[in-house]
Formats: sequence, C-alpha cells, structure tokens
Amino acid sequence: MYWLRRAWAELRNEVFVLPSRTLVLAWGVALLTLPAVYGDAYVMRVLTMTCIFAIFAASWDLLAGYTGQVNFGHALFFGAGAYTSALVSLKLGVTPWATVFAGAAAATLFGFLAGYLCLRLRGSYLSLATLAFPLIALGLLFAFPDFSGGELGISGLRRLTRSATGNYYVAAVSMLLVVFGLWRLADSKFGLVLHAIRDDEVAARASGINTPRYKLIAFAVSAAAAGFAGALFAHYLRVAGPSTLEVALSFQVVIWGIFGGVATIYGPVAAVFILYPLTEWLGSFRAFGELRLLLFAVVVLLVLLFMPRGLAPWLRDKIETQCPRCKQRNTFYRKICRLCGAALQAQVPGAQRLVGHQ
Repeated sequence: MYWLRRAWAELRNEVFVLPSRTLVLAWGVALLTLPAVYGDAYVMRVLTMTCIFAIFAASWDLLAGYTGQVNFGHALFFGAGAYTSALVSLKLGVTPWATVFAGAAAATLFGFLAGYLCLRLRGSYLSLATLAFPLIALGLLFAFPDFSGGELGISGLRRLTRSATGNYYVAAVSMLLVVFGLWRLADSKFGLVLHAIRDDEVAARASGINTPRYKLIAFAVSAAAAGFAGALFAHYLRVAGPSTLEVALSFQVVIWGIFGGVATIYGPVAAVFILYPLTEWLGSFRAFGELRLLLFAVVVLLVLLFMPRGLAPWLRDKIETQCPRCKQRNTFYRKICRLCGAALQAQVPGAQRLVGHQ
C-alpha cells in the first residue's frame, strides 16, 4: 500500500499537473494496451517499426539538438548496430537477446571514433564530414561481400520472439525505456552542459568545462541508442542490409528531428509516430502511390512554415504557460504559478499572457 500511495502522489503532483505529461502518460498506456484491444497484424508491424525509428530519432536529437553537432551521417550508428548484431548472431550462434547489446556496444565505439575525428569541426563542415562516414562504411561492406553479404546483406536472422505481439512489446517497451533515459539525461546537469556547449562553446571552455570530453560522451551515448535501434530493426526484419546505412535514412532522421522540435527528445519521437504511419497509410492507396513523397513533403513544409520551432514545442506552448519568475511550466488557464505564486498573466485587460520564450 505504501508504494501505491507513493505512486499516486507522484502522478498527482508531477504528472497530472501538466497537460503535456498527462498526454505522454496516456500515450504510453495506449501503446502498452493496444494489442489487447486491436491486434491487427499490419498495425502491429507498422507500430513496431515506428517504435524502433522513434529510438533512432531520439538518439539523433541528443547529439544534434543538445550539443549542436548536426550529424548528417547518423545512419552509420544504426547500420553498425544492425550489422554487428546480425554477424554475431549468425556467425557465432549467440542469442539475439545478447547480440542487440553487442550492436549497441559496437555503435558506441563508432560514435567515439566519429566524435574524435570531428572534434575540431563545426557547423556545415561537421555535417559534411559525418555524411561521408556511412558512405565509407558501405564501400567497405561491398569490398568484402563474402563477409558482409554485399548488396544482399545478411539474412536469415532470428527474431527476438516468435509472435508479432511479442516483438511489438519488445520494441515498445525498449522505446519507452530508452527515450525516457535519454530525456532524463538531457534534463540533468549533463544536459545543461550540452546546452552551454551548443550556445557558446568558447564561453563554456573558458568557464572550465572540458568540452571535447562532453562532446565525445554525447556522440557515444547517441550512437549507442541508434545502434540498439539498428539491432532491433535487423532482428525484426530478419535481415541487415545496405538500407541501414543509406544516406536517405540519415536525412530522414533529420526531418523527424526538425519536424518534431529539436532539443526536446520527445519532439522527434512524436514526429515519427505521426509521419511514419502517415506515409505507410498513404502508400496503401493506389492513387497516392506516386504522390506519397510529395504529400509527405507538403506536410513537413506546412509544419515548418507555421511552427518553426517544431510541432511539439508549438503544441506545448498552446496548452502550457511558463512562469516568468521560476521558469516552471503551468497549465495555460492558471493565473498564478503552482510553485512560486507569481502572476502568469498580465493584470491589464486584454494583454497577452506571459510566456517564457518572449
């Protein structure tokens, strides 16, 4: 009973006080209960892939959104996790439950190496340099087809579970845990340091922060999450091929990040849950077969035009108000801050309510 009372107190005082947190809780509960309500195989497949790509998108946001290291070659880590897990599972006969972590470890190593090589690069130079990494990896894979499978990749992998529902739960629970872990990391003191590096790296270094070490850690953590997603992807589709290293996949994750809102973690995740099922749904209509990518581009452009900070920050600003004194967020209809008691709305009739980004 003690733990139940404590859990209820946490929900009442930390979750239900803000609409955004309530929505996230409802979304998580819906994901976990969906198979019991609607277990269509096609829907399970689409949502499983969505959860895997959500991990991938959140990992990119930790690196690009919080440190400003815009990576145009993030597929390198996704592919490294997929190929490592596939090779260890197929060549050595190790269970996929262990190889997915081997894929994450290999991706972490690639993250350290990529971060070390790009420490002196910034802005567009960094983006172009990272863009070359997946292309180099593809060239190496094609150079040794007997080992990597060449253009056909590595097939015949085992799935983590036999049932579609089991694979869905593996992807969904993994996504919830990884995304929550990345969000907690970004919301900690470590995340504050990453913000300082992104805003002004010279000032951060002058204040005594070891900026190269923090950037390397960000590269490694981001790569580990992306590699884990790649390993799940390979075992779910039972193949690890060149598609996991394609440049298109790297640009896709950039679109998800910008669409949802960078430096939020939850924004890119929301973008994946909107855009990936949307493209799959449009693809089911024969009339939209050739126009699917065009419609997708129109949706993205409209969001960027009317919501330049991304969909998630725009929606959060609509349902919540930031206190001008303590910077904590409150429900939009409140007039007094729930923590410090400061006025959230101007006392002049007709005046605009105060928000933190003004």
